[in-house]
This record gives sequence, C-alpha cells and structure tokens, in this order.
Amino acid sequence: MGGLLLLIPFIILGFIILISGVFTVRQQTAAIIERFGKFQSIRQSGLHFKIPVFDRIPGRINLKIQQLDVLVETKTKDDVFVRLKISVQFQVIRTKIYDAFYKLQSPQDQITSYVFDVVRAEVPKMKLDDVFERKDDIAIAVKAELNDAMLEYGYDIIKTLVTDIDPDVQVKAAMNRINASEREKVAAEYEAEAERIKIVAKARAEAESKRLQGQGIADQRREIARGLEESVDVLNNVGINSQEASALIVVTQHYDTLQSIGEETDTNLILLPNSPQAGSDMLNNMIASFVASNKIGEEMRKKNEANKLGSSSKRSSRRKSSSSEDDTDVTF
Repeated sequence: MGGLLLLIPFIILGFIILISGVFTVRQQTAAIIERFGKFQSIRQSGLHFKIPVFDRIPGRINLKIQQLDVLVETKTKDDVFVRLKISVQFQVIRTKIYDAFYKLQSPQDQITSYVFDVVRAEVPKMKLDDVFERKDDIAIAVKAELNDAMLEYGYDIIKTLVTDIDPDVQVKAAMNRINASEREKVAAEYEAEAERIKIVAKARAEAESKRLQGQGIADQRREIARGLEESVDVLNNVGINSQEASALIVVTQHYDTLQSIGEETDTNLILLPNSPQAGSDMLNNMIASFVASNKIGEEMRKKNEANKLGSSSKRSSRRKSSSSEDDTDVTF
C-alpha cells in the first residue's frame, strides 16, 4: 500500500508529460517543430503529437493575408514635402514556410525598408500634381520591388496601394485657393456668357418689336389713307369738293380726339390748339405748303431742262468748230 502511494506522483508526472506531447494548430496557421534546437517538421492545422521534452514549438506562422501600413515622408520634384500612406498586403507562401520563419527576423521591418527605398526614389521624379495622378504607378513600382526582394524569403506580395497623399498644410491651403479661383473664373465666364445671351436675346426681341411696330404703323396709316380716300369719294358724290371734304374730315377727327381725351379720367394730355378753326387753319397751311412745294418743284424742273439744252448746244458748237479746223488743214 505504501509503495502504491509512492508511485502516484510519478504517475501524475508521467501523465503531465504525455499531455504536453499533444498540441493543436489553428486553421490558416503552421507550427514549427524543433528537436534539440534543430528544425524537425512543419505541422499544419489539426491535432498533432510531439515527443515531450525532446521536441518543442519555437513559433507559429500566420498563413492569412496580412496588411502593413507604411507612412513615408518625402519631397516632390517641385520641392513640396508630402506624406504617403502605402498599404502592403502580403502572405506567407505555403511551400516556403521554412524560409519565412528562419530567414527573416522581422518581415514587417524588411517590407517597410523596401517601401521607403522605392517611394523616395520614385516620388522625387514627379511634381505634386503628378503624384496624385500617378499614384498607381507608385504602387506598381513598390509591388515590383517587394516581389523581387521578398519572394526569396517566402513572402508573396499580393497588392500594394497608395491609400493617402497628404501634402503640407500650407500647400493644401494654396491648392484649395487655386482650385477656388479656377472655379470662380469658370463661374464668371458662364455668368458673362449668360448675360451676353440675355442682351442678344433682348436686342433681337426689341428689333422684332420695332419691326412689328413699324409694320403696324404702316398698316394703320395705309388704312387711314384708304379710309380718307373713301370718305372724300363719298363727299364728292354728294357735291362737296375735295377741299371742303378735307376740312370736314379734319374737323370730325378733331372732335373725335376731344371725345377720346374726355373719356380718359387719368389722362394728362392737353390738345393745343383745341378749336375747330385751328384745325381748319392747319389744313389750309398744309394745302398752301403742298402748292408751294409743287411750284418750286416745277421751277427746278424747268431750270434743269434749260441747263440740259444749253449743254447740248455747247457740245454741238464745239463739234462744228473742230470739223471746220479739219477742213482747213486739208486745204493746206
């Protein structure tokens, strides 16, 4: 009985040692097994056994796609300091887990160094505007450099992205002012063009209005003349001569005008002179003016005809004198 009690501690210790030889590996993870400090094997996900005391697990490798964000500050070709955020997505190659675990002490630091080297070699060749426009070229250059370098160490670079470009605060403020000024310029050009279109449209509308107004006035005067002609013909048929008919029409229009003015309550129009006799005098003056203009026109016509006759007689006399001179020359 006493010997059995002495064996219990050894049994418990053996059980603990046996349990320590059992371990599990999570999904998308690989465990490295070493025996006496020397690489022994790589265990994938699942339940595994190792020799207690002799075998140990120095580390585990994450096989998932990982992302490393690197902030790089550099200078552009136009001497502007800018900060770029480069996101590198990488993954351990399953067939090169040994290289990934034993060849690199810190893969993140290695990737960061290469990113700094590539970015500071590419960005100084570009102006600030080109950095924004050609950020994909920067990302491609980083990926190509990292792939060549990290493939040897068992890492595959899935993708590189330039996720942020942050110039100096004063530079951003200046860029915003330039952009605002450019937009104000475009807005002013559009406003000026709109104003020009309004002015052109207004001028065209006014021209069309004047044309229609003139056409209306012409039509109105044509109809008035036709009406006056018909009125004179009617009055002539009843034995009233043209002068008396014109006087009657003027007096009638005079009273019609006075009636129209009286019907308007808000009018400020004053007809001067406003007596029928004034209308008759105006008609007599118009007739006298027409008669005088006709006489002047007749006198001018007669004068022009006399001038033409004088000119023709002078030309004929010149032709006669020239012919007589020719005859004299022939006689000699």
